[in-house]
Amino acid sequence: MLTTALLSLGMVFVAELGDRSQLITMTYALRYRWWVVLSGVAIAAFTVHGISVAIGHFLGAAVPARPLACASAIAFLIFAGWAWCESAAGDGENASTASEPRFALLTVVSSFALAELSDKTTLATVTLASDHNWAGVWLGTTVGMILADGLAIGAGRLLHQRVPERVLHAVASLLFLLFGLWLLFDDALGFRSVAIAVTAAVVLAAAAAVSVRMAQTRQRRRASVAITGN
Repeated sequence: MLTTALLSLGMVFVAELGDRSQLITMTYALRYRWWVVLSGVAIAAFTVHGISVAIGHFLGAAVPARPLACASAIAFLIFAGWAWCESAAGDGENASTASEPRFALLTVVSSFALAELSDKTTLATVTLASDHNWAGVWLGTTVGMILADGLAIGAGRLLHQRVPERVLHAVASLLFLLFGLWLLFDDALGFRSVAIAVTAAVVLAAAAAVSVRMAQTRQRRRASVAITGN
């Protein structure tokens, strides 16, 4: 069991580095308290990998990835709109306090679980559980995911301390939008080229909007300096 647990832990930890799940976790860490995100990730990982182990070891079946990816895409698109509304609502410490909803933990657990059920890590867990000790696979994959996503939470908290709250909400909204579009077009519909084109267009549009906003800010500052000088 120990060997299986270590094998599963190492596999999931390496697979999660730079993966979509880490980016999702970091995005949540920009909005919610670290312990809320970590608890949500732990609960979701324990549940999802438990289901995967049961499917792989006891049933030998496959996870229906596309319907789950579609549901996950819809959830992330909703979260994108939610985060954008929060970014437009205001800035400052009061906004930070009000931005964490009552059901933040449920939000993290549900969306992370949906995303993971359609992820390659879950499929790998099903495969491992089919011919290895199921308890070791469950323990190893769960701990590996928590450790990998813990790194993402740390990165998110560092950004949270250095970037204004309103900007963080806008970034979170953009990331949720990208996750949702990618899950919809690539994982759910199977159109990877469309997913690449759509997400690239969104990134370019966001970059253009930021450039325009920065130019407007510089113009206002110059006008303010000119008025002060006169």
